Amino acid sequence: MQQQQLHSMTRLLIERQMNVEVERKFLCNADTLKTLEEIGAVCVGQRQFHDQYFDTPGFDLTLRDLWLRKRKGCWELKCPTTGANGTEETSGEQSEANALCTRYMEITNLPEIQLRVKEVIKEDTDSETAKEISSEEDESWLSKMNLVCFAEFTTVRQSFTLEEEMVQIDLDQADFGYNVGEIEVLVSEGGDVQSALEKIERTAQKLGLTGHQQVEGKMHIYLKRNHPEHYAKLLSEHIL
Repeated sequence: MQQQQLHSMTRLLIERQMNVEVERKFLCNADTLKTLEEIGAVCVGQRQFHDQYFDTPGFDLTLRDLWLRKRKGCWELKCPTTGANGTEETSGEQSEANALCTRYMEITNLPEIQLRVKEVIKEDTDSETAKEISSEEDESWLSKMNLVCFAEFTTVRQSFTLEEEMVQIDLDQADFGYNVGEIEVLVSEGGDVQSALEKIERTAQKLGLTGHQQVEGKMHIYLKRNHPEHYAKLLSEHIL
């Protein structure tokens, strides 16, 4: 019981330390760069990164909307935010005001990531083993938890800021032939998400975005093209 309480307290501290990414995706076109310049967005750079996503063969993580990835040698775990009633907020439960946006908390500390993953897949790893496998270089923990790479692609990203709204706008080009934009606001855990949603909506209007359905992200398209069975399962569980 004490160990369970300790894990619960650790998890609560982890969540409190994390920011929540509130974002809306949109389709880029030939006029997007021109529009960004016209509304006063400032380009803050371009970078390229390679992503590898991991899950068990039974999709234990992604079927819970948990996305474990390795980007530029660093581990990240994207988790759905939790509502006031303690339930995960899926698209079917979102209000009309934020139906076009997603909210994820991103964990970047490897021991914290391993703790969260072990909770999901019920892997019984003792503390000594956990210490041994918690370095960035040692990836033996992946095989111990039966985690395998199911998606891998490279993205070229141009990033812009719109200072008056305090938002970031990213234009992504994936190497499998899909371009998508993102309007993003970071909110501290427990912060004013409604304000972030309003900033994103105002930015979307300035960009001339229309439509009442979420735009598919890179992972949607990658899985649809390369792993249709996995994609179908995530659709059936209303994850995508």
